[in-house]
Amino acid sequence: MFWPAVGLLFCIATFLGLSKATGQDLLSRLGIRRASVSRPTTPNVEKQPLAPSADKPPTASSTAANLKTTFPPSQREQLVQLRKHLPATQQAALGDPASSCSEETFQQSLLRMDEDYRTSGDSRYSYTGFSVREIKALGDFPDYAGLSGVPLPQAYREFDIDRAKPRPYRPFRWGYHQTMSLTKLDTDWWLELESTYKSRIAQRQQLYRDHGPDVLQALPGSELACKELMEMVVQFLCARYPQYFSLHGAEGKTTTTTTTTTTTLHNRILGTTTVLSSSDPDVEAVEPLHVLLNNVPEDFAMTLRDPETGYYHFRAGVICSSLGWNVATKIGLRLDEIHKIVPDYKEKMAFSMDRFFSKMPTSKPIQRGSWGLEVSEPLYLPPGHPHLLLRQSQCPTLTPSEINLRVDWQTLRRLPLSGSIVFNFKALFTPVTEFRDEPGVPGLCAHVLRHGKREIMRYKDTWHVEHVVVPLLEGYDREQVEKGLWDGEWEPKTLEESPWFPGWEEKWHRQQGF
Repeated sequence: MFWPAVGLLFCIATFLGLSKATGQDLLSRLGIRRASVSRPTTPNVEKQPLAPSADKPPTASSTAANLKTTFPPSQREQLVQLRKHLPATQQAALGDPASSCSEETFQQSLLRMDEDYRTSGDSRYSYTGFSVREIKALGDFPDYAGLSGVPLPQAYREFDIDRAKPRPYRPFRWGYHQTMSLTKLDTDWWLELESTYKSRIAQRQQLYRDHGPDVLQALPGSELACKELMEMVVQFLCARYPQYFSLHGAEGKTTTTTTTTTTTLHNRILGTTTVLSSSDPDVEAVEPLHVLLNNVPEDFAMTLRDPETGYYHFRAGVICSSLGWNVATKIGLRLDEIHKIVPDYKEKMAFSMDRFFSKMPTSKPIQRGSWGLEVSEPLYLPPGHPHLLLRQSQCPTLTPSEINLRVDWQTLRRLPLSGSIVFNFKALFTPVTEFRDEPGVPGLCAHVLRHGKREIMRYKDTWHVEHVVVPLLEGYDREQVEKGLWDGEWEPKTLEESPWFPGWEEKWHRQQGF
């Protein structure tokens, strides 16, 4: 019942587990001397065919040894280029990013997983290769697009928050050994806003008031990652939706030697101003995860690498749309501990997931969609919530109008400075009756519900609505064939337009009016 998070990790693990394994060489890092190492290839996740592995399963001891000395590709060359455009004083504070240190010094100087970079020594390093001195010298809101290699989005000036509809995601797939469902992130759509923005923000704020640390926590050592994610999100919002979001810096108190500055985010949808940072001790900045809670209807889970083991742990997050779990039940755990109830995870998936996290580059964020069928629109269902009982029976009076497709559109990306890998997702609800005029969607969904792998369908928990949905969709499918909207001889398979359907753009633009 925590399928949004498991879905993405399951797909990554399956992909990497079935792909031919490569050696666990150290990644070459610009600016750090290493002997006889080469940069390993990163799996291309753009819907590759899967190939069976001929490698022997790794042992626990070999896995641990490899992970401890495996790091993501360095972004130091980006820092070298970025430095050229900084003011002279900032260049001096930054030092020479082309200078190098030994591999031994680098590994011995890594920030501990629970260490706050703000109070650590300048010669400490993040596992993406940046020193604390460099991170501090970059200051607030550096050029994350340049540092990460992921460009800022194009401005969406015709966007109207009051009319906007989410793109009609229908991530149904058939042929689970055909291709992977992971694709390269379309950076314009990392964070997608729509007309439920105000109500969803209010709902999430109320969930935090009611549940506190069950939905929002940040453990020691996550300070840099939380700040970095918040700043990247704000930069995205201001670039993508400039008519609604803007970043402002203002000078404050002046002494003979200094002038204080305060940076604020103006949200014109909500009519709010949020203090993001300030050098004035009398001005209190809002904590990064609270900035996200109050401005972005999106969930974020942040993992950090433990330098003692190389394993990644869930260390911070704001998650208000989980089903059957919450932040409090998972915070602090390793990936394998989070997914210990997943069948065969430890035996078949854990190594692939750990290896993927170790090597994932900053410049290649990925995306996918996970789906389920729900009665009404349940957003947050912690363990023991009464709504979960609905999944244990098939209500004889349930009607199609009560059933919604829930899609959690998910992304996974590495932050450039902290190295944190961030998983984020947003719950979108669509009445299943919308499928009626969507070519191929009713037939494909009905086929998956009837013939999908039982272990996968059990995770989706669709049984409680199948007695209503399956005959409804099969009726829609026959109707589409009769009207010529769809080929009656069609062999069930993932639609070419996946995660959408033929003609989706016309329907989407028509429904939202732009």
